[in-house]
Amino acid sequence: MRTDTEVEKTMLAHGAASAGSAVGALPSKWQLGGALWLLGMPGVVAVVWALLPPLKANEALLPLPLWAVVLLSGLQTAVLLAIAVAVGVWLAPRVGLYAPAMSAWMGGKPVGAALSAQCKPGVLGGMAGAAWLWGLSLVAPLALQPADPSSSMPLVVKLLYGGITEELLMRWGLMTLLLWLGWRVVQRGQGKPGKALVAGAVLFSAVLFAVGHLPAAQAMTGMLTPQVIAFVLVGNTAFGLVAGWLYARHGLEAALIAHVLAHLLSYPVL
Repeated sequence: MRTDTEVEKTMLAHGAASAGSAVGALPSKWQLGGALWLLGMPGVVAVVWALLPPLKANEALLPLPLWAVVLLSGLQTAVLLAIAVAVGVWLAPRVGLYAPAMSAWMGGKPVGAALSAQCKPGVLGGMAGAAWLWGLSLVAPLALQPADPSSSMPLVVKLLYGGITEELLMRWGLMTLLLWLGWRVVQRGQGKPGKALVAGAVLFSAVLFAVGHLPAAQAMTGMLTPQVIAFVLVGNTAFGLVAGWLYARHGLEAALIAHVLAHLLSYPVL
């Protein structure tokens, strides 16, 4: 039986995925992991910054001083991001998943070819995502429609956290882990993961991505009604499927481009 390392080398040697073939010589795991973690940290800072006003308004109810709550919140998210990045760095190449542009950059290789291959699918995915969000805005439950549009999440938070940090957490980290687990259990770590395993990882990570939005919906509405739950799950699962497919087929940066563009083109409707 071949080890994971041997399988990884075989996949790299034969270009296991179209995205992977554009990577070339991969940088060290520490280099790539550090770069991806730094890429996601502005989103962590942005979301903590966005939480300051409501926390300040309810400072008397906080169990700890405001500065401590803010620090712990940011630290918790930063640690989760580090774990997700580490999972992706160690497991993604073993199952044919890559971050081609980041890998090329950190490996001292030309970035243009790796990134250009992902721009078109990423842009198309972002436009489809934005159209989906505009359509959802027409049928959104009243409880999820802010009375004051200026009170909605700032665009910078949606772009940095939603578009980048979430992709590192949910696709690079979670989806990679799900695919690796399925590959180890079903195929015993042999060969390239089958299409059914990839589809399953895309689906399950999309559903979990949607479930992760329920706490925010509850905070906005005060109560999760069946209508709100269905809206949040269907809306986010659909885009999660798009982002997951882009990651599996073209590479992480395609999913990042799509997520950022979807938020940019749909702001401020949702």
